[in-house]
Amino acid sequence: MKRLYFVFAAFLVASMVLAACGTAATPTASAPATQAPATQAPATQAPATQAPAAAVPAVCSTDAGGCAVFKPDQTIKIGMGAPMTGDNAAFGTDISQAGKLAVSDAGKFQGFSFELDAQDDGGTGEGGAAVANKFVADPQVVAIEGHIFSGATAAAIPIYEPKNIPMMSPSATNPTLTTTGSKVFNRNVFTDGKQGKFDAEYLYNTLKITDLAVMHDGSAYGQGIAQVVNDSFKALGGNVVAFQAITPGESDYSAVLADVASKKPGAIYYGGYTAEAVILVNEMKAAGLGSAIFFSDDGIYGQDFLDRTKANGEGVYATSAPLPPESPAKTTFDAAYLAAYGTAAGKLSTYTWNAYDAAAVLIKDIESVAVLGGDGNLYIPRAALVAAVRATKDYQGISGVITCDPTGECSASNPILNEVKNGGWIVVP
Repeated sequence: MKRLYFVFAAFLVASMVLAACGTAATPTASAPATQAPATQAPATQAPATQAPAAAVPAVCSTDAGGCAVFKPDQTIKIGMGAPMTGDNAAFGTDISQAGKLAVSDAGKFQGFSFELDAQDDGGTGEGGAAVANKFVADPQVVAIEGHIFSGATAAAIPIYEPKNIPMMSPSATNPTLTTTGSKVFNRNVFTDGKQGKFDAEYLYNTLKITDLAVMHDGSAYGQGIAQVVNDSFKALGGNVVAFQAITPGESDYSAVLADVASKKPGAIYYGGYTAEAVILVNEMKAAGLGSAIFFSDDGIYGQDFLDRTKANGEGVYATSAPLPPESPAKTTFDAAYLAAYGTAAGKLSTYTWNAYDAAAVLIKDIESVAVLGGDGNLYIPRAALVAAVRATKDYQGISGVITCDPTGECSASNPILNEVKNGGWIVVP
C-alpha cells in the first residue's frame, strides 16, 4: 500500500508539472487593451488603403476627348487665327496684342505658363482651314481665341469640332456661325443680325435715305451683313437700287461704281473690310457719287481707314463694337496696352477689350478643369473644357458681363455708330 501511495503521489506531481508547462505554451487569446492590434497602423500614420495620387488622372479615361498632356517644361497654348499681314492686318495686330496681355496677366498655373500662338490666316476661308489644321496637329493647343474674321471662322469650326477644341471669337459676327449646332464655337461680340438691322434703321429713319445701293465683298461676313441690310431696308419701305458684289483684292472699282452711280442712290452701304472700302471711298467722287453717303460696318472701323482715305473719308459712317464702360480694370488695361505697344487701346479696332476678355475666359476655364497628375504633368480634359467654356456665366470682363447661351452667343451688347469728322472717328449720339 505504501508503495502504491508513493507511485500515485509521483504521478500526481508529474501531472501538475505537465499541466503548468502546457499553460505557458498556449498563445494569449487577445492583446492587452493598451496595445494596438498588430494589423492596425499607429494613429498618426495614413490608412494602409490610401493610395498615392494617380500618375494619370481618372478623368482622362472617361473624357470624350481625352486629355491634353503637358510636361513641366511645356506651355499651354491658346491658338489664334487672324490676318496678321496685308491690308486688314490691323485687326489681327490689335486682337493678338490684347490677347497677349491677358496671357501675361494670367501668370502661371500649377507652375505652367500660357502662350498665345497667333497665326496668319489672311482672314479667308482657305487660310482659316489651313491654320485650324495646323493647330489640331499641335497637342499643346487646347483652345482658340478666334478666329477673327467670319469666313475663316466658318471654315475652321468643323476642323476643331471633332477634336474638342473650344473657340471664343471676339469679332466674328456672321449670324449663321451659331446656328450649325457646334459645341465648340462661342463669341463674345454682337451678331450681324443686330448690326445690319441697326444700320438699315439709321439709314432709313435718321438719314432719310429712300434709295440705297448695297455692295459687298462676297465673303461670309460682307455678303451676310449686306443681305441683312438689304432685307431690313426693304422691310422699312426703302428701295434697294442695286445689290452689287465686288472682287476682293483688286485696286480699281471705278467701273462697278460707275454702274452703281447710274442708279442714283442716296447712299451706298458696303459690307466688307477696310482694304476694299478704302478704294471705294477714294473713287466715289470721280465715279459721280460725290454726294452719296458711304455707310459701312465694323469691318472698316479703325485708324487704318482714316490714314488711307484722309479727306475722302469725311462723313463716312461705320458701326463698331461698343466702347466699354469706364472701370479700374479698363484704366489698368488701357495703360498697359499703351505702354506695351505705343498706341491707344481701341485705335486699331474696337475689339481690343473683347479680345482681352476672350483670352481671359479661355484661361479661366482651362484652370477650372486642369488636373495635376502624380507624375508632375498637367492634364487638361478636352471635352470638359469645351463644356466649361459653353457654361460661362456672369463673367465680369472689361468689355462687359459675359454669359453664354446654349448656342454659344455670349454677348448682350449692341453696336454703336461712328462718323468721320475732322479726320477722326466720332461716336454718333
